[in-house]
Amino acid sequence: MSSDGTPYANLSPDRVLDAVDAAGFVSDGRLLALASYENRVYQVGIEDDSPLVAKFYRPGRWSDAAIAEEHAFALELAAAELPMVAPLEIDGETLLTHAGFRYALYPRRGGRAPELESADHLAWMGRLLARMHGVGARARFRERGSIDTNTFIRNAARAVLASGLLPQRLDDTYRVRTDALATTIDARFAALEPIARIRLHGDCHVGNVLWTDTGPHFVDLDDARMGPAVQDLWMLAPSPRALDSLLEGYAEFRDFDFRELTLIEPLRIMRQVHWAGWVAARWHDPAFPRAFAHVGEARWWEQHLNDLGEALAQLGDD
Repeated sequence: MSSDGTPYANLSPDRVLDAVDAAGFVSDGRLLALASYENRVYQVGIEDDSPLVAKFYRPGRWSDAAIAEEHAFALELAAAELPMVAPLEIDGETLLTHAGFRYALYPRRGGRAPELESADHLAWMGRLLARMHGVGARARFRERGSIDTNTFIRNAARAVLASGLLPQRLDDTYRVRTDALATTIDARFAALEPIARIRLHGDCHVGNVLWTDTGPHFVDLDDARMGPAVQDLWMLAPSPRALDSLLEGYAEFRDFDFRELTLIEPLRIMRQVHWAGWVAARWHDPAFPRAFAHVGEARWWEQHLNDLGEALAQLGDD
């Protein structure tokens, strides 16, 4: 993780519309910024046609080759008749460039959040995830990395310690606790080896699943990585009963290694540390202090440290 300054300072509305026009479409001037912090994403009106979604990639985060893997995976899923919103191919390319920005265009697909209280909806989601994982197991990502403690804890902790956001008096405690968490979680993974690691959605929470009258569809593979199947399940399961419903549907299409259930708590705390590191690394982007002002307060970091201590104790007791 690294500080990116203000990478989108020159991404004006006119430049967004020009990029869409440069791809061969005729925008009608309507532009709506969609919720996104890592990248910049816009709904763009198209003359006499449905709107498109334009995603502008954050400079320096992913290499072109890594983005190509993301796009190829999305297209592979769509070709397997899975409800994945995949990028449009323009003259055989999905990753486009304009005025120094890399971007991709997507068809707009609306929808609402899934009802995670519904056993039927959860089983449906489980079946789709099993099919997605079946495709994901066919090959490996070579450029996108994996869900591991180096990426999600050690690198994230370095970003926090370098950011100046963490009160200096907490530096040593933060360093000790994150080091201990990484070591403990590494041991948890090692104890379960061999573990199947497949291409995953990677960030499969309710915000990346949209439900329509015809069922759910998935969006945003920006965090796709290699990892255990349970990573795509636990964020959609707010309770043990919900997880049971997901797994019931999953089992209809793919076997699940139930040993992976012991990874849910490690994956949860890895995500928590990674989030703190992500915000810290992006703090110079003006969008982040506006959206996450509470992270600039000492009390937030004190609570974060308490959470890490509790997680470490829980992992030690399991």
